[in-house]
Amino acid sequence: MNLKANVMPEKLMRAFLCIFVVFAIIFLTPSLAQAKLQSVKGEDGTLFTRSLESLRDLDYQTWELIAYRKGSFEGKFVLRIVGYSGTLRMDHPNRLIVHSGLRDWYLDDITLSNQNLANDSRQAAAEFELNPLLEDLSNNRPLRLRLPGVFADLPVPPYVVNEWRSLTQENFLDEKY
Repeated sequence: MNLKANVMPEKLMRAFLCIFVVFAIIFLTPSLAQAKLQSVKGEDGTLFTRSLESLRDLDYQTWELIAYRKGSFEGKFVLRIVGYSGTLRMDHPNRLIVHSGLRDWYLDDITLSNQNLANDSRQAAAEFELNPLLEDLSNNRPLRLRLPGVFADLPVPPYVVNEWRSLTQENFLDEKY
């Protein structure tokens, strides 16, 4: 009997240790599904913060979504959508349709105002004015993007919307190097 008494606490200790390790992994490691804000140096030497995430549309094509502040302290935010060469060919201007619940937003195409994108023969990126969406969103709701002639449904999860909204906070203002 004494042998069994020693085995039970050992089994309980192992079970406790396993449960502890599982909880530690779940609660102490960062989420793998989070996009990350990045600080990058622009061509003019300014440091700016952007949200960068790769997402798949319902046709399993991958698109890169980059949200960032345009210029220094202008308060204008841009959403750049990047596809592999040849997948984003479209006539400009073309509005990006954003849908969530009962609401729709129509974001203006500002691609041609960026000389680098306007002169790029690959036509791999398009830019849209993000301010109307950011000013109107009051929570981190899932969104669906539609770009006529390019993709019909690109889901944007709430954690990406949260990052876009966080770009408008004061602590992410552009700074000179």
